[in-house]
Amino acid sequence: MATEKLAAVECIDVRRDFQDGSRIIKVLQGTNLTVFRGEFVAIVGASGSGKTTLLNLIGGLDTPTSGTILVDGQDITKLNDDAMSEVRRHKIGVLFQDQHLLPIFTALENVEVPMLLDNIPAEERRERAMKLLETVLVSHRFQHMPHELSGGMRSRVALARALANDPAVLLCDEPTGDLDHKTGGEIIQLMRDLAKNQNRAVIAATHDPETARMADRILLLRDGVLVDELVGDFFKTSGVDVGTRKEYRKSTTKERID
Repeated sequence: MATEKLAAVECIDVRRDFQDGSRIIKVLQGTNLTVFRGEFVAIVGASGSGKTTLLNLIGGLDTPTSGTILVDGQDITKLNDDAMSEVRRHKIGVLFQDQHLLPIFTALENVEVPMLLDNIPAEERRERAMKLLETVLVSHRFQHMPHELSGGMRSRVALARALANDPAVLLCDEPTGDLDHKTGGEIIQLMRDLAKNQNRAVIAATHDPETARMADRILLLRDGVLVDELVGDFFKTSGVDVGTRKEYRKSTTKERID
């Protein structure tokens, strides 16, 4: 008997407007999105298209103008600040491009920080943090300060910290933006493995075609809405030519006819 897929994130007709003086800027205009556990989804789009805004809404860091957002089955648009903080601590992990590691803490201590908020005993905290550092292949640097680590290692530590409280959803905003090609690929492979092996939903906003190609689905945010799924091999290395699945089918059909 097939196992039913569980939706970790659902966005239903989500809109987000911003006031700029007398002008209203409509960033998201009826965005719909469903991401299942075990799935790695990449969201691409031009700068200013609303990718970060969408991630902030899913992460409960911002509130939609209208629409519904469910995280692990819970409608977060109806929660007060305390309840939303609880959801962020236990259901959502966030990996930023600028890792935001605390400079006075070691790698191990940085991973422990989210657990401190849950009053997890010190011994359990350290054990869990070390296992997470092992998962992201940087446990041998557990005593090092952030400034003693390479960019790739800092990203791994930040990824371990994002997983500290076993979230259902991992949100990544330009996770490879300041990394070299090889290191970025390793980070994305880790994220993909986390989705598959630990049954999490991973959503990455990215400009990087290599990151996008490794996702299960590539979605384009354009004119405030998520449009048709993208075909990975149609996402050119230059990052300029981006086509939807419908456009790809149309072009390939024309080639066959010609």
